Amino acid sequence: MSGITSVRNANLQDMVTMLRDQQAAKLDVVAPATALRSRDGAIELSGVDPVFDENGVTVVNGLYTPTKDADATIAAKLGIGLKYLRRLRAERPDLYDANVNGLLHGKAKRTAAGETTVIHPADDRSFLLRLFRGQEGDHGVMRALLSDSYGIIDNLDVLTAVLDGIRQADAEVEIRSCDLTESSMHCKVYSPGVAALAPHFLGGYRNPFANPDLEAQRREVAAEIDGVRRLAASEGEGYEAGDEPVVFAGFRFSNSEIGDGAVTIKPELFVKICRNGLTLPLLGLRKMHQGVKMEHGSVTWSRDTQNKHLAVITAQTRDAVGEWLSPQFLTARIEEIEQQAGAPVSEADKTIKVVGKRLGFSETEREGVLSHFIAGGKLTAGGIANAITSYSQTVPDADRADALDDLALSAMALVK
Repeated sequence: MSGITSVRNANLQDMVTMLRDQQAAKLDVVAPATALRSRDGAIELSGVDPVFDENGVTVVNGLYTPTKDADATIAAKLGIGLKYLRRLRAERPDLYDANVNGLLHGKAKRTAAGETTVIHPADDRSFLLRLFRGQEGDHGVMRALLSDSYGIIDNLDVLTAVLDGIRQADAEVEIRSCDLTESSMHCKVYSPGVAALAPHFLGGYRNPFANPDLEAQRREVAAEIDGVRRLAASEGEGYEAGDEPVVFAGFRFSNSEIGDGAVTIKPELFVKICRNGLTLPLLGLRKMHQGVKMEHGSVTWSRDTQNKHLAVITAQTRDAVGEWLSPQFLTARIEEIEQQAGAPVSEADKTIKVVGKRLGFSETEREGVLSHFIAGGKLTAGGIANAITSYSQTVPDADRADALDDLALSAMALVK
């Protein structure tokens, strides 16, 4: 199942194909705690009616292997420490079963008189289980254990709604890359026709990814930045081809299908030459996955309900694109950033260590950012922001990479 749950830097068509494959494999079931049992580290469903849909009849009862993100939702719902639960999965699946089953079903004992005494009551809640069907007798995959009032908004629907909002805004954009993880989808969009100079932020910055492949990418974007180059020359500030401090207007959108967040749309400043993306999360939009309590059994949303959710996302995208992909918005954001970008960094190792600790970077992340900072050659606060957004491109976990890009501006602001 991992082949259709994760991908990094996919193009739009590949992403659509993967999401359609996922849609065909999905099962959404609301079941009481009494219908769930852990067996050898897998979650067993019983007493749930079969699902009838366009794929035919699917028997829901059976075993589902939780993903690492599903374990996180199990831990959260049952009040088990996540590190402890994951250690049990790896080392003591028998104790994993005992912990999960004990909290789901409680504990009772029979007295000498033959009566049953409840020591710990069973969990009386119902849950939404987001699943993938098993294939050819294999276990299915458990993606999440969620509240039975969780509002389902799927990745393919979000992608479709955002693209519709872009169409309604009549914006010239390119989808530059898409990422898919077990928990989230991330897509990055930019407008090749909306660009501006950022000399204090990018002037003197060297591309840390300099190599023949990236040189070919430079040649591909030459036509797009000709207009900005001419503007720079007219102002007496010429730049060598490939070294122009040019930033493009863009935005990102993301979604989680398993409770790790919301539908999020946020503006981004995109440096295409090195593919750095500086996000502006404080200006972004979020739509939480809020729904109503659902009945037991398989979940089938009405088209009317889905359309209402998606219409909001489409309208928000249309309005955001109209604002964020404008020369005025881009110029204003660059002016704000350049006020802080020039602060000098004299002790790179010490500064990045302090900044990294403040922002929760791991030791590996701090070392990676430092190496990109040195390679970039710009010893300023703006250089640290660029180092974070270039390092993030090397991080395999797309969710963490997106979080790092969100922290780049905060890191720049911490440099005094």
